[in-house]
Amino acid sequence: MARPYGFQYEQRTDGSVVITHQGRAAGTLRGARAAKFLTEVESGDAQLVMARWTGAYKHGNERMARNHPRNSRGR
Repeated sequence: MARPYGFQYEQRTDGSVVITHQGRAAGTLRGARAAKFLTEVESGDAQLVMARWTGAYKHGNERMARNHPRNSRGR
């Protein structure tokens, strides 16, 4: 089943976590950051957690939102 955002993660034997997006590496977490990520991904929506940890959650719509008529009052 295809995931809507395309994020996946793999926990490696050395304790590190590799996050991939559509088959490409998006980030690697080690040590305490990896442990914190694993607890967070288990307790919430995994796709949104991975998007937030990789920084990919807010790309693509900033320019459109800035140019929207509702947001251009007073400019």
